[in-house]
Parts: sequence; C-alpha cells; structure tokens
Amino acid sequence: MKKIWALLLAAILAFSFAGCGTEKETKQDTDDNTKNETETTEFKVGFDAEYPPYGYMDDDGSYTGFDLELAAAVCDYWDWEIKYVPIDWDSKDNELSSGMIDCIWSGFTINGREDDYTWSDPYVENSQVVVVAEDSGIDDLSGLADKVVAVQADSAALSLLQDEEGQKELADTFKELREFGDYNTAFAELLAGTVDAVAMDIGVAKYQLQSRGEGYKMLDEYLNEEQYGIGFRKGDTELRDSVQEAIDSLKKDGTFDQLAEKYDIADLVISE
Repeated sequence: MKKIWALLLAAILAFSFAGCGTEKETKQDTDDNTKNETETTEFKVGFDAEYPPYGYMDDDGSYTGFDLELAAAVCDYWDWEIKYVPIDWDSKDNELSSGMIDCIWSGFTINGREDDYTWSDPYVENSQVVVVAEDSGIDDLSGLADKVVAVQADSAALSLLQDEEGQKELADTFKELREFGDYNTAFAELLAGTVDAVAMDIGVAKYQLQSRGEGYKMLDEYLNEEQYGIGFRKGDTELRDSVQEAIDSLKKDGTFDQLAEKYDIADLVISE
C-alpha cells in the first residue's frame, strides 16, 4: 500500500512540475512578444514635399525622393516604422520642438545653423545657384542688378542673401528679393515673367531644369557652397547616433550610392 501511495505522490509531483514549466515558458513567450511590440519604433521624418529630388510627391501620389528613400532604408536597418510628415518649411522648428516630427530631413543646410540642432554627419555637398530664363540676357551674378529674384521662404538661399557676411551685398543690387512658399510656385512666376531669376540649391535646380525641358539655364557662378545634414532636436544624440550608424552601414553596402545614382545626385553626395 505504501508503495502505491509513493507512486501516486511521485506522479502528482511530476505533473505539478510539468505544469510549472509550461506556465514559465508561456510567460516567457508572452514577455518576448511584448518586448517585440514595445521595441517597434515609429520614426517621423519631416520634409518639404515640393523639394525634388530630395522629397516630393510622385505621379502615383506617393512620397519619394533621395532623402525619403534613404530614411526608409534606415528604418529597414533598425526595423522601425517610417512615417513621412510633409511640413511647411517655415514651420519646421515648431514641428520639431512639438514632437510632431523626429527630425528635419529634406535637403537641410547645416551651414549657419550649426548650433540650432543636433546634426548628423554631412551627406551632400550642396551649392546655392541661380536659374534664369534662357533668353533673359542674364549671364552672371552681376546681371541680376535691378532684377526680381525669387527664393523659398526660410531657405538657406534666403539666409545667404540676407547675411552681411554672405551675399547681402549682391542682394542689395536686386530690384526685389521675393519669397515664395515653394519652388514650383517660384518657377511658375519665372515662366510668367513676374520674376527674373530663382535662387536655389543646385540639386533642386538640376532636377527642375531636367524635368521642365528647354527654356531655362543655370548661371555658372555659384552663390556659395555648403553641406546638407539631418537636423534633430538639440540634445537628441541617441536618435542621431542610431540614424548615423544605419547610414554608415548603407554607405558600406552600396545602398547609399545606388540611391544617389537613381536620383542623379551622385556627383553631390558624400559617400565616405
């Protein structure tokens, strides 16, 4: 009889331990699933939706561009979920400080803004240039005297033309420096003849000239040279470092250069 009770007790204990093991494993599985869900990060990229080839709306209504595809590749690297947030360029700082976006990634000039943001490494060598009508008779910067020159509001070109240490002396010769919300509108005004020239980034100028065909030219003289970076909130070094690590990896595996070729800016990007 004692032997029978001993066998029954052993069976009960074995079943109990098996149950505990199952419960522990189930809890571990639940913890792992919760961890995976918690680690899913949404990366909100603020960009100018009318700034090709860096960010714009494609013919099918989707957002595309060099910066946006590069941002998507960064998210693939970290298994983040990307969210494209088109912004009014002159409201970008409010969008960033409020948390509506995590960074400004849209052909964003570092020069002159070094202390305003936490920056990524520069990834594009940019220049500010001037586009005019082909038959305008304007062949160099001195030809802009007494002309109406268009520029995007709150842009690097505007800052340059208003800066005493930049090109303000040149801008003082203009009849007017007129601001527009986006470059598509500025080009429409150039086509209509209400402005005589548009000052802009060289990558955008090349895209506009290529897509619009004949009738425009870019002056050989540059207004200046500068660099693009990704602007994060001041002190947000952890996010900056994660994004930079991904970009460095994308440069090594060739993805970065492939995107530059796709958007015809291979001669502008900093690949190393």
